[in-house]
Amino acid sequence: MRGVAVSAVLLGVAAANADIIKPSFEPSSVKGAFVEQFADGWESRWVPSESTKKTPGGGETWSYVGKWNVEESSVLHAIEGDKGLVAKTKAAHHAISAPLKAPLDPKGKPLVVQYEAKFQKGGNCGGGYMKLLDSTVDPKEFSDKSPWVIMFGPDLTCPGTKVHFIFRHQNPVSGEWEEKHLSTPPNPKIDELTKLYTLIVNPDNTFKILIDDEEVSSGSLLESFNPPVNPPKEIDDVDDLKPADWVDEPKIRDADAKKPDDWDESQPFQVIDEEAVMPEGWLEDEPTEIPDPEAVKPEEWDDEEDGDWVAPLVRNPKCEEAPGCGKWKKPMKANPLYKGVWQAPLIDNPAYKGVWKPRLIPNPNYFEDPSPANLHPIGGVGFEIWSMTEDILFDNIYIGQSPDEAKALAKQTFHVKHPIEKKQKDAEIEAEKAAADEPQPLTGVAAFVNNLQEAFVGLKENPTGFVREQVLLFVDMAKEDGPVVAFQRKPEIGAAIALVLLSFFGAIGALFGIVGSAGKPVVKSSKKTDAPSPDDMTGDKAKKDAKLISSEPAPEKDTPVKKRK
Repeated sequence: MRGVAVSAVLLGVAAANADIIKPSFEPSSVKGAFVEQFADGWESRWVPSESTKKTPGGGETWSYVGKWNVEESSVLHAIEGDKGLVAKTKAAHHAISAPLKAPLDPKGKPLVVQYEAKFQKGGNCGGGYMKLLDSTVDPKEFSDKSPWVIMFGPDLTCPGTKVHFIFRHQNPVSGEWEEKHLSTPPNPKIDELTKLYTLIVNPDNTFKILIDDEEVSSGSLLESFNPPVNPPKEIDDVDDLKPADWVDEPKIRDADAKKPDDWDESQPFQVIDEEAVMPEGWLEDEPTEIPDPEAVKPEEWDDEEDGDWVAPLVRNPKCEEAPGCGKWKKPMKANPLYKGVWQAPLIDNPAYKGVWKPRLIPNPNYFEDPSPANLHPIGGVGFEIWSMTEDILFDNIYIGQSPDEAKALAKQTFHVKHPIEKKQKDAEIEAEKAAADEPQPLTGVAAFVNNLQEAFVGLKENPTGFVREQVLLFVDMAKEDGPVVAFQRKPEIGAAIALVLLSFFGAIGALFGIVGSAGKPVVKSSKKTDAPSPDDMTGDKAKKDAKLISSEPAPEKDTPVKKRK
């Protein structure tokens, strides 16, 4: 039944896709510092990492075993001949990179990063982000330790999904590099459709993130990242210690206060409610628990070793309907005379100096970078990811300094394929709904019973014609699809034909003595003889005796036994 439903869905999808016109791939004329559509010759630009890592035994092994391939989309394919870079291996580390023709210096101009990512097998733990690499990176040694300028793109962190925007900034005083993470990254929707990710960093330090050409996040490089680009001018003096006489308690007990004469500390918090009355229907003679009447002593229970067996206790069913069971006791209630232990009230502390803080001193590492958008020059593009999902496809990469060029490339690629993918996905959903609504054909026992019911009706109306029609139908099925398929479709007819044939051949066998023939009577001789007569050694008797004689065990031969010396 499940196979029939799947076939119905596939037929529905195929019918819907027949009306969808898929264009053929044409290379874009958009230029930038780096534009990649993975057409012919991509192998000369992209280099899989050959980076290694140390093993516990002191040897080396590959750091990135994930395979890469360039191929057309295998899910919701929209443009004929359109190929992308695909991370093929499930649960593996992947790394591949390509150098720019010349290093890209972002200073004074917008920096635009744009590419498509398609999780063809759906979202799972792993990444789909891109790294813009430092110009010093060797593609064959590309790894997670390689220096990069920007990391941007989707990451499924399990749980949670976000679009990374991280840039590395160099402290001009210490010379150290530090990662700056977007404080509130956007959360994308991951499905089988192609997603377009765009990052625009402007010279005025503002940025925008777009998904599918729609803005989802914006802010400032100086204000929206953690840790911030510029450190504080002053920091706490770690050598400054709080004075021993520093008072940081804002409130103290009033030493002049006295306990009132009528303050009774002996009164309990609760007292018995003397006005309470036992509820009507309370079963005082019934225990709250009784031995389980359905419990049975285990067969392996030994009274001598295990002691006397006692049934486990269960709640008394009579108590379920009554207000309660057992001896009733008056409940407790709050004591109106209770005051508790007396304490002096709190008053403002006259010696309070406030919350102590160490003094501030000038930050020796302070600097002010007014233009963090002047990022380090970019020398390459790479994907260095780990993912539990295989077949993640990347395509139509743009690295440049023109938002208009990026938008033009998206118009020629993403905005062509995305509507087609969506139509195909919608067709799948509609086909699944239609298949679920349609009555499914009966199979197995249900089909057999249904066919028998129909057979009885037809047999009653026209016995001869019905039998002839059903037999011919079964024979035609057997000729066209084979006897196995015929039996699967018409098991009741096949069984009837088989029964008739068995009965027919049984009758023929009985007629010629093959089946059910009578054997000769055995005549036993009343005279015992020591030696068999000639008649006894003829025919079946001779064979039987020969068989009996041959079955007797042969006499054992004496074999010398080697004695131990």
